[in-house]
Amino acid sequence: MSDRDYQEQEEIFSKVVRAGRRTYFFDVRATKADDYYLTITESKKFTNDDGSFYFKKHKIYLYKEDFQEFGDTLKEITDFIIDKKGDEVISDRHQADFKKEEAKPAQDNAAEPNHPASFTNINFEDI
Repeated sequence: MSDRDYQEQEEIFSKVVRAGRRTYFFDVRATKADDYYLTITESKKFTNDDGSFYFKKHKIYLYKEDFQEFGDTLKEITDFIIDKKGDEVISDRHQADFKKEEAKPAQDNAAEPNHPASFTNINFEDI
């Protein structure tokens, strides 16, 4: 067996990111040679017809020799997406009532409830 043939071991260091129905686990683990590698697990919650639920998990194994290129590529791709589409999430998956509309004149937007232009700036010191 190679060093990369492993069995699930106790995490050495872990972080969790919760994102709606998905949870991402970043876990540092050790190889048999006692070197470290990273596992990234996506866990997504699904509901059965009877109301019970289950999770589907997908896992990526990332080794030190790939960290730099993986990190550089991830940054390049995420920067591209933000540059092209901004960081606002607009998706019919995230908003069941999402309807693509034509842009309205700026003066009309302030009259819409929950539109940022209709908000008042409040400092916590004012409360």
